[in-house]
Amino acid sequence: MLKTDTQTKLQELYETDYHLWLEETIKLLKEKELNQIDLDHLIEELESLSRRDKAKVVSLLKRIIIHLLFLEFWTEEIKNNQNHWEAEIIAFRDQLNRLLTTNLKNYLESELEIVYQNSVKIAAKKMNYNINQFPEQCPYTLEQLLIDE
Repeated sequence: MLKTDTQTKLQELYETDYHLWLEETIKLLKEKELNQIDLDHLIEELESLSRRDKAKVVSLLKRIIIHLLFLEFWTEEIKNNQNHWEAEIIAFRDQLNRLLTTNLKNYLESELEIVYQNSVKIAAKKMNYNINQFPEQCPYTLEQLLIDE
């Protein structure tokens, strides 16, 4: 398929002025000028948005799990840090719940065990504990991790 002049200009614009490329692409979409769109870069950007959103919600879920593990297992530090850890959990839950869509929630559900295993590694290192001191499987459901208590 031959490229239109607009597509060629948009491809060049993508390399030189991303925000202008974005504005022009949005304009073309609103005008339903689909044959003029720089489709390759649009697909690339949509894929990037998806990866970025997934990484963001995984990061927040990981932080929630780490702080729950601190509360449950780090008995030496709980007296000095309990309020801080609980406040962090509230903040992370709030941020996560604001970002969640049905698709991202389903993604977190499918990745929960992997996120938990990574969280355990971080918590164990920070606490100077052995990984074997934590449950092998995630002791929390996704719903428990998302709901403010």
